[in-house]
This record gives sequence, C-alpha cells and structure tokens, in this order.
Amino acid sequence: MKEMKIKLFTIQEVREFVNNVILVDFEVDLVQGRYIIDAKSIMGIFSLDLLSPITVVAHTDSPEAFFGKISKFKAD
Repeated sequence: MKEMKIKLFTIQEVREFVNNVILVDFEVDLVQGRYIIDAKSIMGIFSLDLLSPITVVAHTDSPEAFFGKISKFKAD
C-alpha cells in the first residue's frame, strides 16, 4: 500500500484522473478525513472537498508507473 497527496481543480482533471485509475488492475482509494472513496467513482470524487488535498492510496507493492501517470495532480 503506497500513498500520494493530490489536488483536483477542474472537472476535466477529475475525468483525466479517473481515466488513469480505471486502467490499473489493483484497488485505488481516495482518503480525505474519515471518508474513503473508490478512485474509479467520478461521483464519489465529487463528494469530496476538492479545495483540499486528497490522499491517493494504491493497494499494490509496485505503484511507481501509476504514480508517474498521475504525478501532474500531485499536491505541492
């Protein structure tokens, strides 16, 4: 299980993020506070506070390629 903090500012960014997530064969969750959302769910993502950083949790031992694809969303 590996983690990364991201920020999604626009509807297009959410869409692009989900398109990257649906291509992986492992589970990916988004965590914000006490909420845990399936990262493949666009509606679930919109239930989060998009003004705050979101933690991406990849349930795999080798998430490097996936994190490389979503690095443009990385929170500073």
